[in-house]
Amino acid sequence: RRCSLGHVSDLRGSDTTSLPGFENLTMGYNKYLRPYFGGEPVQIAMSLDIASISSISESDMDYTATIYLRQRWTDPRLVFHGNKSFTLDARLVELLWVPDTYIVESKRSFLHDVTVGNRLIRLFSNGTILYALRITTTVACNMDLSKYPMDTQTCRLQLESWGYDENDVVFTWLRGNNSVNGIEKLRLSQYTVERYYTLVSKSQQETGSYPRLILQFELRRNVLYFILETYVPSTLLVMLSWVSFWITLDSVPARTCIGVTTVLSMTTLMIGSRSSLSKTNCFIKAIDVYLGICFSFIFGALVEYAVAHYSSSQKCAAKGPQERPANELTKEMEGVNITNILNSSITNYQRKISFTSIEISSDNVNCSDLTMKTHEKIKCVLRNKMHRIIGYFTIQNPSNVDHYSKLLFPLFFMLVNVFYWAYYLYF
Repeated sequence: RRCSLGHVSDLRGSDTTSLPGFENLTMGYNKYLRPYFGGEPVQIAMSLDIASISSISESDMDYTATIYLRQRWTDPRLVFHGNKSFTLDARLVELLWVPDTYIVESKRSFLHDVTVGNRLIRLFSNGTILYALRITTTVACNMDLSKYPMDTQTCRLQLESWGYDENDVVFTWLRGNNSVNGIEKLRLSQYTVERYYTLVSKSQQETGSYPRLILQFELRRNVLYFILETYVPSTLLVMLSWVSFWITLDSVPARTCIGVTTVLSMTTLMIGSRSSLSKTNCFIKAIDVYLGICFSFIFGALVEYAVAHYSSSQKCAAKGPQERPANELTKEMEGVNITNILNSSITNYQRKISFTSIEISSDNVNCSDLTMKTHEKIKCVLRNKMHRIIGYFTIQNPSNVDHYSKLLFPLFFMLVNVFYWAYYLYF
C-alpha cells in the first residue's frame, strides 16, 4: 500500500477515525478494542530510563523519580509494506489503542507537557508500536528506620495493567535487567544505589489476575555525614564531662558548670537530631540509642560528683575532735568555760536516760538478751540488717570516687561503643 503522511484529518471524528496519512490502512480501526481482540493476549515489552530521583523522604516514606517509560507491542491492524518506521505527532495517540499501564503505590504523578506533551509514538512496518512517556511520580516506599543512619532501604517501582487481566495483556521486560538504564549513574545526597534487579509478577485482585513488572533497588545511606554531624560531637561531649574527675571536690562551681553545660548541650543535640524526622518518632533508631547512651554517661558524671561531694561533706561533719587540726582544737579550748561543760554533761546524761536498752549504732547490737521482748528483738534484727546494708554503700574515702571514675567511665564507654557498632554494622 502507498502511505501519504502529508494528509491531515479531523481528530474529532468518530470512534473509527482513520489515522492521518494511513487512511487506507486504518479505515475502520477501533481504538477501543485491543489487538488480537477475542484471541491471544497482547505481549507488551517495557523498558525504563531513570532520569533522576530528586528526593527520598523518611518522614513521608516515599521517593520522587522522573522516568522515561517505553512500551512496545504489535498491532496486526497497523502492518504496512516496507521496512520504514514513522514517528507520529504525540497528539495522535488518542486515535490508537494503548495499554492502561499505571504505577502501583503512586501518590502523585504527572506527564510533562512543556512545550508539548512529552510523549512519543513510533509506528513500524510490522505493526509494532513504540509508545514512550516522560513521567514524574512520587511512590510510597516502606522503610525500616531501626538502623538509621546505618540502614539500607529497599524501594520498588511497580507497573501494572489497570483493567486488562492476564488473559488480555502480558507484561515483560524488554531485555531483563538491561531494560533499566540510568539508575547506576544516579548521584543522591544521602544514598548510594547498591544494586537493582527486575521482576515479573502477578497481582491477584478480586476482579482477576493482573500482570505486574517490578523494579526493585536497594539504597544504602551514607553515614559519614551523620558521623561528623552527630556522632563525633556527642562523643566529645561525653569526654568533656570526664574533665570534672580531675577537678577537686571543693571546686563546686567549676564541676557543676561542666556537668550542667554538657547535659544541656547533649539535650540540644538530641532534639536537633530528631527534628528532621519529626513524623517518625515512633521508631527507636540507632542514632537515638547512641545519643541516649551518651546522655546517660554525661548525666552519670554529674551524679558522680553529687555523690562524692555529699559523702565528703558527711565525713567532714562526722569527724571528732581528735581528727581535727591542732589549731582548731586550741581555738575551741579557748572558748570553753565551766558553764558550757556543765550544760554539755547534762544534755548527754538526759540523752542516755531517754534511750531504751537497745543502743542504735553502726555496730551490730546483741539481740539475744533474754530480757528483751519479742517485738524489741524483731526491731533489733531489722536495725542490724539495715545498718549492715547501709555500711555496704557507705563511701569511706570520697576522693576514691573520682579516682575510680577516671578509669571506669572511659572503659565502660569504650565497651558500649564496641557492642553498639558491632551490632548495627554486622547484624
